Parts: sequence; C-alpha cells; structure tokens
Amino acid sequence: MRHKQLNGNNLATAESYDKRKMLSALYGQLSSIKKVMDVIALNEQRESISENGKKLGFKLTKEEIKAMPEIIRKIFIANNFIVNYRITSNGYFEARIRRKDMYIEASGRDFETMRRRFMERLSAYYKSMSAVQEKAEQAPAYDSKKLPYFCDYAEEWLKIKEQTTKPSTFKEYKRTFTADLAPAIGKKRLDEITRNFLQEYLLAVFKQTPRKAQKLQLMLNCVFDMACEDFGINSPMKRVVLPYHQSKRGNALTLDEETRLVNYCKTHKEVEGTDALLVLLLFGLRKSELASIEVIDGKWLQCETSKERLGQNVVLRKIPFTAQAKKFLPYIDFDRARITNLNTISTRMKRLFPEHHPHELRHTFISRCKECGVASEVVSIWAGHSSSGTITSTVYTHYSEEFQLKEAEKVLY
Repeated sequence: MRHKQLNGNNLATAESYDKRKMLSALYGQLSSIKKVMDVIALNEQRESISENGKKLGFKLTKEEIKAMPEIIRKIFIANNFIVNYRITSNGYFEARIRRKDMYIEASGRDFETMRRRFMERLSAYYKSMSAVQEKAEQAPAYDSKKLPYFCDYAEEWLKIKEQTTKPSTFKEYKRTFTADLAPAIGKKRLDEITRNFLQEYLLAVFKQTPRKAQKLQLMLNCVFDMACEDFGINSPMKRVVLPYHQSKRGNALTLDEETRLVNYCKTHKEVEGTDALLVLLLFGLRKSELASIEVIDGKWLQCETSKERLGQNVVLRKIPFTAQAKKFLPYIDFDRARITNLNTISTRMKRLFPEHHPHELRHTFISRCKECGVASEVVSIWAGHSSSGTITSTVYTHYSEEFQLKEAEKVLY
C-alpha cells in the first residue's frame, strides 16, 4: 500500500514538473513573439510618420504646466504644450527640446520611461534656473569702472573653450576672435558695448560674408551670456538679429568636371595639392581627415573620422580601393597628400573650379558609389555617416570586409 502511495506521489510530481516546463517554454515563445511584434510595430510607426510627414509628440498635463516658472511655461504654451520625440533605429524613444538657453534630452527603452526621465530633467532644469535667478537678484550692483575690457574677458571664455572643444574647433574660435572681434570691440569695456553698435557691426559683416556674421553672432552670444551671470548685466546681444541666409549646399562634380580634374592632377603631379585632391575625390574624405590617412594591406585607406566630439573615442574607418581608384593609384603619393596644407587644397580647387569647393569632392564620391549600385548602408560606412534604414539593416547587419571589397569593384565609370 505504501509502495503504491509513493508511486502516486512521484507521478504527481512528474506531471507538475512537465506542466511547469511547458508553461516556461510557452512563456519564452510569447516573449519572443512580443519582441518581434514590437519591432514590427516600431517599423510601421516610423514608416507611417515618414509617409505622412508627421512628428511624434506627447502633451503635458495642466498640473505639470502649473509647476513651471512662467518663462518656461511660455515656451511650452507656444508649442501647444507638446514635447516632440522620436523612435531611433534601435528602438529607443528620445524626447528633446532645444531653445537658446535650454536643452533637455531624455531617452528610454519604452515611452513611459522616456517621458518620466524627461519630466525629471525638466524639473531639475527650472529648479537650477530659479537658483541662478535668485543669486543674480541678491548680487550687489556692479561698478562699471571695474568691469573688464571685452578683449580680456573673451580671453577667459576662450580658455574654457580650449578645454571643452577639439583643437581644430578651438583654433577656429581663436582665429575668429583675433582677426575680427578683438580689432572691432576688444578695447571696449563690457558695459560700453551697446546693442545698436553690435547690430550695425554684424549687419556690415553680413553684407560681405553671411557665414562669418553668423559665427560672430554665436561667439558674442556665448561671451555675453557668461558676462550676464558673472556681473548681473543685461546682454546687448539679446535683441540683435541677422537676416535669413540660405546656406549653399554642395553639389557633386559632373562627369566632365571630374574628368578635367583628374587629367589636371595626372599632368601636373609636381604641383602641390594634386595628390590630396585625388584622395578626396576617390575616397570621399573630409579635408581634416587627410592628416590621419594610412594604407592598409594595399586594399584599404584608413583614416580617423573627424566629426567626433571632444572626449569621445577616436573612430577609425576604412574605405576600400575601388575599381575606379585603382586606375589612378600610380598618380597618388599618399604621404604627400597627408601633409598637404589645407589652404593649398582650397586654393587649388578654386582656381580649377571657381564654383566648387573641396568638400564637394566628397559629394562626388558618394554620388558615384550610389550611381554604380553600391548598397546605401555600405556607402554610409565608407563615408562615416550614421546608417539609415530599418532596425534589421542598421542593428543586425554587419558587412564583412570581403563583401565591401566586392562592392568596391562596382565603382568603375
């Protein structure tokens, strides 16, 4: 009798174990199905947004709006209380808002996490802003005779920039300050510089070089924003505006122009800059990337991608020797191209094609690759751009070197 009872208990235990095993397997299947459905839903949502031209956004509640300071509240009222967000290629939700003095960004694996983080950072922002405002109100009145000259104060701002930007970016800030701002307003004290003076100065520069005027406006905004906090003064840049300027977009060279450029470089190999021009044309590099080029295994040209922020790891990328590039390798000295002065490249290009600039050689390379049928994602890899497309193509696809070399053989025209 006892033996039968034991067998019965064992049977019940076995059945219970099988049920648990079956439920566990079913749960795993359901989880997998949910992940697949989530990916499909994200793709459909992204495609729908792309087709309809709509932006994603979530609305703030009345309670959330009431908790904000008035200056922040006005920003959201102007945007109908809506915060725009997007779904990235790897399925993350990202919300952001950018204004002159405010930049808040938050992300999360799902919508609720993203929204919660965004509201937490928004709350932290206006609390810190309130503290700064309170400190400014409590600050003693400034003595205009003790305010520094613009030249001296801007030098302090440049020292900060030197620590927070890439050397090439800082060099441009320093050059702009030395050549333009220092001669124009360097000997004026901060409180002597008026809005009317700055408005007239920037408009005069804009008539000659719109792009330079925009750079100067950016620098002046930054310097005077810092001065406002340090001395409690009003920024003379607050109401300074520039006319709208449509930046000229680059164009690829025509096949005829490209032929003329290549023939010139072949027949004037002794001229400085010709090696660099051929490298830019046949490998799609930026000028600033030339200094880091290195030939790898006789099949690839490697460089450091220059469009990276200070503090981020160096990103190396390799561009294969395409069938088109191989035709002109005898005319390229890569060592000479590496040390070519960047101003020399621009001058040489302008003399040959006054309507073009060196960066358009990069446009030409990318255009020719696509015209020859190279996969768009592979072209993005060669150009150092972030990939575009579905989650499948951007996250789960990794192109082998063998495949890339095979694609490179397509580039022949």
